[in-house]
Amino acid sequence: MSWSDAILSAAQRQLAEAIELRRDLHRHPELGNDLPETRQRVLDALSGLGLEIELSGRTSSFVATLSGASPGRVLMLRADMDALPMPEDTELEFASEIPGRMHACGHDAHTAMLVAAAHVLAPLRDELAGELRFFFQSGEEGHFGAKISLDEGLLDTRGAPEAAFALHIDPRLPKGCVAARSGSLLASADSWTIEIEGKGGHASMPHLCIDPIPVACEIVTSLQTMVTRRINAFDPVVLTATTIEAGTTNNVIPERAIVTGTLRATSEHARTKAEEGIHRVVYGIAEAHGVASKVDIQAGYPVTVNDEEFTRFAKAVAHEVLGDAAFIEMPTPVMGAEDFSYLLERWPGAMFFIGMRDRDISDPAPVHSNRMVLDEEGMRAGIALHAGLALRFLHSSEG
Repeated sequence: MSWSDAILSAAQRQLAEAIELRRDLHRHPELGNDLPETRQRVLDALSGLGLEIELSGRTSSFVATLSGASPGRVLMLRADMDALPMPEDTELEFASEIPGRMHACGHDAHTAMLVAAAHVLAPLRDELAGELRFFFQSGEEGHFGAKISLDEGLLDTRGAPEAAFALHIDPRLPKGCVAARSGSLLASADSWTIEIEGKGGHASMPHLCIDPIPVACEIVTSLQTMVTRRINAFDPVVLTATTIEAGTTNNVIPERAIVTGTLRATSEHARTKAEEGIHRVVYGIAEAHGVASKVDIQAGYPVTVNDEEFTRFAKAVAHEVLGDAAFIEMPTPVMGAEDFSYLLERWPGAMFFIGMRDRDISDPAPVHSNRMVLDEEGMRAGIALHAGLALRFLHSSEG
């Protein structure tokens, strides 16, 4: 049996338990950085493997370390564990039992795949030179779980890893395929608020007021023009106004209007340029109309950037384990965001997307949909890729 066949067979043997774990987590989703039941369920699933456990003091994140037979390199494999605050309408037999919560981004599958990979790798510890750190993370969905773990030193108490890797499911990508690219993979994600203060009064006498509503509308339109005229089309940003709040009734000009939205970019240069443009447009238009204005940009996750050398290495392993046809080179980044970006700012590494498309569904729902489902058989490829990467990376320390 070839090396790749052995890995796939080991992944297949773990698949049933991985599906069981994934369904259990799916039934009982938890949010943010406080995931006590989820963490305990995952710890129970890892018990007996001889891993060294380090718990976060601020969140439900933890690191489980598998030490090899001799010193060597250190690889971190990451899975996120939190769900989303949204309803589920999948009609699955294991659908969420908690109203208003759903694992709609596949974090339950991420966690189950990494637990299964730990089961594949633990019996092979004598073949490993170095350490594998399985990072089970809370708070990815906008709660900065990775950054908190970095800030508290959870991820490098035993020294810094040489590289970090993560998988993210894609329910629209063919089952068993993986996709990635070197460089920018996912966008940054910032939110912004614009406050415009004019002078209120009667709707019949706008000349006695300073109406903030047309100013707000002009700002929204001008921000879109700014993007198309001041930002390089080959270094794109997406600037979206998502709410405009003003007024209380139909015969009163309000004193105040508030506009909110998001800014996404695929490079720090474009991100900075767009933020400067938001301030310039808002303050310029406000001054022209004689209103006061305030801009508040709340920094979110940075750009997720895959290291070129590690991406090439992971791609080669994917070819070995899953076959040459399994890897898809992504032509462009995705405008979603990930807090795995914080790890990739600190250490080289990569994130790959893994296909979980259910072939019985002609137009599968994307992640973050209340109807998102996945083909759990696709987790076999994820388990195998995690394990294959770990074995190749730690073996390579011996040449």
